[in-house]
Amino acid sequence: MIPLSVLDLAPIPEGSDAGRSLRNSADLARNAERFGYKRFWMAEHHSMPGIASAATSVALAYVGSQTSSIRIGAGGIMLPNHAPLVIAEEFGTLEALFPNRVDLGLGRAPGTDQAAAYALRRNLASDEHQFPNDVLELQGYFRGGNGRVRAIPGEGADIPLWILGSSLFGAQLAAQLGLPYAFASHFAPQMMMEAISYYRERFQPSEQLDKPYVMLGFNAFVADTDEEAQLLATSVQQAFVALRTGQLMQLPPPRAGYEETLPLNARAILRSVLSCSAIGTPETAREQVQAFVARTGADELMVTAQIYDHQARVRSYELLMQAVR
Repeated sequence: MIPLSVLDLAPIPEGSDAGRSLRNSADLARNAERFGYKRFWMAEHHSMPGIASAATSVALAYVGSQTSSIRIGAGGIMLPNHAPLVIAEEFGTLEALFPNRVDLGLGRAPGTDQAAAYALRRNLASDEHQFPNDVLELQGYFRGGNGRVRAIPGEGADIPLWILGSSLFGAQLAAQLGLPYAFASHFAPQMMMEAISYYRERFQPSEQLDKPYVMLGFNAFVADTDEEAQLLATSVQQAFVALRTGQLMQLPPPRAGYEETLPLNARAILRSVLSCSAIGTPETAREQVQAFVARTGADELMVTAQIYDHQARVRSYELLMQAVR
């Protein structure tokens, strides 16, 4: 079976707070390490009441201090929000603290709306169109030799870079630079097969990577019964509908029969958005994972589970790993 990794947004359940969510993330990371997951990545999102991983580097430092072997990383850092030098220093610091355990996934979306993007950058002169140049600048800081400006810590650090995406743009850049590619199929699967094909066909080997490597986002809601797993999935269903309608919220508790309350077009959108998912018992999940890997040829799955109850979330990851081993 291909490697499985964890993508965590440090979800803030309804009635909880960011501190508890970040402590839950550390607990999940410790358990993921014990279960045999390869990586534990956290994602940068801003101005969202249900996500506590905005200060991604800081959150990863906490997770790293609570674990000993699992790789930690960003899935991803939204590079247009930051000066490349700052990211080189932050992840250089993580690598200095946790040697040979740090990954850096890079995305070009803001991870928020335009108002928050402006608040982050003070202006929008630095935008996604500069993303390829920003990636090259970041690589230069890690290599050293950028002239008078040096990333300390960071210079000389062997930190694998990944390109994240949900369209052909990321596939093109990852192929051109010879970097591993992570596709956001867990919430934007529409162009997945086309992007994977483009990346593999046009991949150019680099110092970091000699052949294409594809990691795909994948939702998993695994429980002792199919009905329980389907109920667990209703929290993220509610969150997606709220996001699409501009009504941001903390992660809501499960709601039995939720999908049946929606109009047909909303149900169709949900099924499309969450089409790359395993929902059910371990046996059901194993079949769904195997079918997904056979269809895509993925080299690795980055599993996310937006589950309201923390213990049910940990249990879902445990059951999934047991199922596919």
